[in-house]
Amino acid sequence: MIVRRTQSQSDYLSHLSSVPLFAQCTKAELKSVARHTSDIAAEPDQVLIKEGHGAYDFFVIVSGQAEVSREGRVLAKLSDGDYFGELGLLAPALRDATVTATSAMELIVMAQWDFEQALEECPGMTRRLLAGMAIRLRALDQRL
Repeated sequence: MIVRRTQSQSDYLSHLSSVPLFAQCTKAELKSVARHTSDIAAEPDQVLIKEGHGAYDFFVIVSGQAEVSREGRVLAKLSDGDYFGELGLLAPALRDATVTATSAMELIVMAQWDFEQALEECPGMTRRLLAGMAIRLRALDQRL
């Protein structure tokens, strides 16, 4: 992966505000989160996260496509605006799926320790993050 910083802060804010985890955050809180992110490029067939490995990073797809698989079986396809790995920010664990680029990609990435720094800068954000997670859980529950 190539780490670079090509996105403007407003681009980061736009992408981050579309993620349910951050949907309830204020603009100031989103700016804090954005300061702690980087953008990376990925090539086709590059594994971004691997099932069974540590979960410490969160990704938002700016452009490109990827597949989510578990035990070699494709579960979902991801594209622009989709995200993955957010649970690793909240509670590190092992990844339960593999995500592999199926095209050239540009992604925003945030490591767990950067997320923790953003929370220290904006302690009030914690309650809004919980609200964002509740919204996502409700949406998933309604699908069942």
